[in-house]
Amino acid sequence: MRVVALLAHPRPGSFNHALFAVVTDELRARGCEVLAHDLCAEGFDPLLRADETGTVAGAGTADDVLVARHRAELAGADALVFVHPNWWGMPPAVLAGWIQRVLAPGVAYKLEHADGEPEGLLRAGRALVLNTSDTPEHREREEFGDPLQRIWAACVLPYVGVTDVRRKVFRTVSESTAAEREAWLAEAREAAAALVV
Repeated sequence: MRVVALLAHPRPGSFNHALFAVVTDELRARGCEVLAHDLCAEGFDPLLRADETGTVAGAGTADDVLVARHRAELAGADALVFVHPNWWGMPPAVLAGWIQRVLAPGVAYKLEHADGEPEGLLRAGRALVLNTSDTPEHREREEFGDPLQRIWAACVLPYVGVTDVRRKVFRTVSESTAAEREAWLAEAREAAAALVV
């Protein structure tokens, strides 16, 4: 099983980095080929270029070496993993840019016309999204409607053909204890193991 795993957090040593480490370690221990990317450390450029803004015509070959590499790896992936914080109800800019530049038409989906139904092109049928947050769950749900759930499970992943979207949120991170973090890391490891089954 080939898994593309993405981390989007700019601060080395963050809890997101710890989550990413246990998930990728667990997947490798279970025999997966893991293509792991720390987008910030790699210097992934999130800036969508003018020639990349199409929604119907195929994207063609990417001039950016990292974009081309990520597109190629994505095409052969059986599952996806995303690890990122909840910032303003969105993924960090580097991951939003990755979505816009890598999940391109002709690469991740096909669309006959702008108002048509997309055909997902990815063979990856499942994804695991791990988020950290400092917003209490009731407030996230009642005031904001859990925007990250909408982004991943309704807007992005089904559009490209990923129908099994699993998501876990760890909160509130800034006030968490060492014991809570250890328990969360164990939960993340279990979620990674379940992705392989």
